[in-house]
Amino acid sequence: MAQYSRFPQTGILASFCAALMACSPPPATTESQAEPTSADAIGFLDEAERQLTAISEEAARIGWVNETYINFDTDWLVANISGRYTELGVEYAQKAVAFDGVDVPPDARRKLELLKLGLTLPAPDKPGAAQELAEITTRLQSTYGVGKIEFEGRTVPQAETEVLMRQLRDPVKLEEIWTEWHDYAKVMKADYVRMVEIANEGARELGFRDVGALWRAGYDMPPDAFATEVDRLWSQVKPLYDDLHCYVRGELNERYGDAVVPLDQPIRADLLGNMWAQSWGERYEDVKPSSADTSLDLNKLLVDKGYDPVQMVKTGEAFFSSLGFAPLPETFWERSQIERPEGREVMCHASAWDLDARDDLRIKMCAVVGAEDFRTVHHELGHNYYQRAYQDLPPLFRGGANDGFHEAVGDTVMLSITPEYLRQIGLVDTVPDASQDVGLLLQQALDGVAFLPFGLLIDKWRWQVFSGELTPETYNSGWWALRTQYQGVRPPSERAADAFDPGAKYHIPANTPYMRYFLARILQYQFYEAACRLAGWEGPLHRCSFYGSQEVGARLNAMLELGQSKPWQDALEAFTGQREMDASAILAYYEPLSAWLKEQNAGKTCGW
Repeated sequence: MAQYSRFPQTGILASFCAALMACSPPPATTESQAEPTSADAIGFLDEAERQLTAISEEAARIGWVNETYINFDTDWLVANISGRYTELGVEYAQKAVAFDGVDVPPDARRKLELLKLGLTLPAPDKPGAAQELAEITTRLQSTYGVGKIEFEGRTVPQAETEVLMRQLRDPVKLEEIWTEWHDYAKVMKADYVRMVEIANEGARELGFRDVGALWRAGYDMPPDAFATEVDRLWSQVKPLYDDLHCYVRGELNERYGDAVVPLDQPIRADLLGNMWAQSWGERYEDVKPSSADTSLDLNKLLVDKGYDPVQMVKTGEAFFSSLGFAPLPETFWERSQIERPEGREVMCHASAWDLDARDDLRIKMCAVVGAEDFRTVHHELGHNYYQRAYQDLPPLFRGGANDGFHEAVGDTVMLSITPEYLRQIGLVDTVPDASQDVGLLLQQALDGVAFLPFGLLIDKWRWQVFSGELTPETYNSGWWALRTQYQGVRPPSERAADAFDPGAKYHIPANTPYMRYFLARILQYQFYEAACRLAGWEGPLHRCSFYGSQEVGARLNAMLELGQSKPWQDALEAFTGQREMDASAILAYYEPLSAWLKEQNAGKTCGW
């Protein structure tokens, strides 16, 4: 999964994180002052937005330099700015609270609410707290980025561990790599514990029970209602996931035997082609139907056609151009990090950047030619086109309708990477017969469906951590309880009670809320179904490509250009005509696969 960036220019307060020494936050109201008025609120918001505009570019550029050149000095720069950003963000959020009872226009009210919700990790309003929090969060992210393990007599950087997990099939070697990387994560635990303490104190000062409640409040509904909503969405898709899990476990059992893959237990997490068992697509060749068409191996097609990483990105740009979007600026190609540079430490985790809210759009990747990064390119560019669509809005409205929207746009385009699309761009000459679609759908589901419980449980774990339901002593056991409950996976061997396996996943030390990715998977199919309807597609949903549809582009842009100026329900309606997130499009997309899985699982004991 992608992250926009450490300073993405897509959230409300992300822009605060530049050098703030010249910034003077508005004075707090004292008892001797008059009650705040609507005019005071408008003046406060005008000042806040001027500051946002003035400071955002420097913050983004420092963040970019740090992630593309990780060293002591760039870490120091980020920690310094991040500390000032947090301090200012807390002051603005607390000032916004003072206007809770003031009658202001709807746009102003929304901006005030967004200010209160804009801090991912708020620090308490006391000397040194923001700086300590900034130093911890910077250290956590950099510790992850420079992580290495020893394997077969050589030092392997974090990014390569992911490649090895995709490529290897020997369960002994997979267990070794998995264990080494998860053991490395333990060095981050003490920092994480302290970070939770500081941020929870800050959240309580803003009127929230804890940081988890603060995060859940950012979805245009009460925090508890949002928790109920995501459970409802999961209940829609869980039967499909359970059928997929049962089938995959059976196929892996045939390959490895009962000793490695018992049929009455969760699947070993290291055997699914991904460090975190969040995406199982790399195991397709091991579990595919005997009748599957092998002519659409996208990895092979890209290599055979001589693609390089830059050409993959240009192909992604061409998709958006076909919908009527303007080409990316020339500076995108000059300034993006598309391939891993030599001779320095970088953050390879893919992200999309808008550095100046004008035209300095970039992506940061360490792309290699293959299906995974080909899809990732389309995903990341979705962020860039979204960023550009709302760049003329006031700074407080420059963001996705909710964070799931921002992730879902590129994911929707990824669904349009169908056999028809591959024909349209010249990667194949003919489209396979529809009788082979079960294999294609299984390949898709190993990513699109297998991810869903993982996307849900990351933040469920953090909600329990922030609420105190899990303590540092139970961080790891709580983590595996959730992974077993939702994913049906287990570690390859017993984990120590003081381990910090959650830290082995980038988004935990990077403190990136993860529910956006679960919502994005729901929304991408909902968006895709709407796009195919607009494009006039009449065949099976999973066969649709809306490449070249100007009508889809126009309706998509109508949603994107709203940014977060309106509740997400309004943005959803602008594109799909619906006002509720709904997972039924996933079920429609995978209907042929669902029927086939039930046939394959007949007589098996499923579940764990």
